[in-house]
Amino acid sequence: MTKRSPSSRGSGLFEGAPPASPARGPSYTANIDGAARGNPGPASYGVVVRDPSGLVVARLKKYVGQCTNNVAEYYGLIAALDYAQSHGIRALRIESDSELLVKQMRGQYKVKSADLRPLFEQARKMCGDFQSFAIEHVVRERNREADELANQALDESSASPAGFAAPKSGTRNAKNEAHRIRARYSGGALHPLEPLDLSEGSDVELTIHFRRW
Repeated sequence: MTKRSPSSRGSGLFEGAPPASPARGPSYTANIDGAARGNPGPASYGVVVRDPSGLVVARLKKYVGQCTNNVAEYYGLIAALDYAQSHGIRALRIESDSELLVKQMRGQYKVKSADLRPLFEQARKMCGDFQSFAIEHVVRERNREADELANQALDESSASPAGFAAPKSGTRNAKNEAHRIRARYSGGALHPLEPLDLSEGSDVELTIHFRRW
């Protein structure tokens, strides 16, 4: 079988081949991790971003609601990609201790989960915007800081996080509550960058503010 050569923008990354080699020039590194207490259960992610010299430039953590640890891992990946894009980073290497996520992103595993598929597709599209992108599996010890951030987010949330007060289905005042989330416009649709705890068929009203985070 003839292998297709990956392009400099990473288009070959998801065609069954390993990710494109890191750029010869300096690249940023983002360690990502997701945690869930119960699977599914209260979940969060942690991200540590380092510049080419190894200096930490960002520590991100967020409670993401009730989901599996694999879903939380993908939210961490998307958060890292979003941070890099919004800060003009053109070369990025992701490090994760999730073998599933890494092998799915490298095209070595199929994405069979209906919960993971839309997150995978969103991450795949975002990766194509980098001049150079790579994703690598690392042992848990090398991902300790990201893991600690994810667990801090869980500890601070008490399973009812500030900034993510999604209403429970059927609560009396849920339809009158306002919730701010981030989203990215791509392919003619808005793609949430955070989980939405909505029941099927929920009606929502959108107020769009254009900004960069």
